[in-house]
Amino acid sequence: MTEKAISDVPACGPEETASESAEAPTAEPSGEAAVLESTGEERAPTPQEPASQEPAPAAPATATKPAPPSEDVPSAPLLLALEDVSDSSVTVSWEPPEKLGRLGLQGYVLELCREGASEWVPVNARPLMVTQLTVRNLALGDKFFLRVAAVSSVGAGPPAVLEQPVHIQKIIEAPKIRVPRHLRQTYIRQVGEPVNLQIPFQGSPRPQASWTHNGRALDSQRVNVRTGDQDSILFIRSAQRSDSGCYELTVCLEGLEAKAAIDILVIEKPGPPSSIRLLDVWGCNAALEWTPPQDTGNTELLGYTVQKADKKTGQWFTVLERYHPTTCTISDLIVGNAYSFRVFSENQCGLSTSAATTKELARIQKADIVAKPKGFVERDFSEAPSFTQPLADHTSTPGYSTQLFCSVRASPKPKIIWMKNKMNIQGDPKYRALSEQGVCTLEIRKPSPFDSGVYTCKAVNVLGEASVDCRLEVKGKASATH
Repeated sequence: MTEKAISDVPACGPEETASESAEAPTAEPSGEAAVLESTGEERAPTPQEPASQEPAPAAPATATKPAPPSEDVPSAPLLLALEDVSDSSVTVSWEPPEKLGRLGLQGYVLELCREGASEWVPVNARPLMVTQLTVRNLALGDKFFLRVAAVSSVGAGPPAVLEQPVHIQKIIEAPKIRVPRHLRQTYIRQVGEPVNLQIPFQGSPRPQASWTHNGRALDSQRVNVRTGDQDSILFIRSAQRSDSGCYELTVCLEGLEAKAAIDILVIEKPGPPSSIRLLDVWGCNAALEWTPPQDTGNTELLGYTVQKADKKTGQWFTVLERYHPTTCTISDLIVGNAYSFRVFSENQCGLSTSAATTKELARIQKADIVAKPKGFVERDFSEAPSFTQPLADHTSTPGYSTQLFCSVRASPKPKIIWMKNKMNIQGDPKYRALSEQGVCTLEIRKPSPFDSGVYTCKAVNVLGEASVDCRLEVKGKASATH
């Protein structure tokens, strides 16, 4: 941790120059020892120590000259606190004093007194305008007190003393393993591929790392391990199926340990189905059955691929892919051809290098078709006329042609007669009658109110007759062309 320049100190006294203010450091002063021993150099005045703030060690001898007036020197700094302690340094901070004195503040002096000693040794030879300092280059096992005093031009004020002594001890960072995301699931490799696992870890000082395979020590002839300060690398040049299993990394430090398990699966292509046989052939179909392979390649099967080949061409065509059952029926075979069949196993590595092939051919024979005509009984479809859709009442506008519709069913085909008010209108050019597929239509061309009335459609054949009626009403004025 670095020192920081004071930022909340009140304005300096009148005797302080701009150059002195600019000298406030932001890091440890260069050329000074972390803990200064007696060097014969001129040092800052030793702070006066009140009895209430005296730590365990005895206070150094006081100066013989009279103390300056209390209003000329600043009061003790506030909130002296320990910010950070490492295995070779300590950082303290404080707040400016409440009273800066009449002559202003020149800076602060941090002093150190080792446990069992009576002399306070200044850390900084001259006052510094900072509110945080780091004492570096300390040795493990050091135990000492710290105090800081504010200094004016006439001397130092009373010091603020850190209540508890500082003890420099070995800092231990608990070990921790960070497993990469892609290794948190089963790590799959094919036979012959390399395995390279790099597992980062943390810990201070450097922890001890060790590996096991399925709870036993690694085979040093097949597995290489290289461990650095921050990671451990496990390497296998050419993976074999026997390398599959759980690899556990253990990191130990001062009685603490962290573990991480990584599952490795080494796979290869499966073997072919153990056997295959042709169960039956009928029509254009053939039924097959086979047994699973003895070796699945150290992983589960994704299914089977079934192929057929015509004896004439000898070319193989895939019929089924990733098919899971061990029986199937092949359909749509061509009559007169003979077929062979084969089945491959498949896993993540692909299809098996060979297949199980049927020994006998499936011959698709032409079926003997014998016609067996049955006695045919002719049905009489004769039917008297009947209307399936009657006429509907209709309203029309003069001058605009209109149509009447109905549907009739009869056998033989009936004769259609149209009437108006019980009078036959056949042959009248004003009317046009049509009959198609049992639908009867009467078109009235440019009707006038005179054409209003009851219209009848009558169907007649040898078996009988039927009729339907409707009322047509023509309202309004006739058009100019009528």
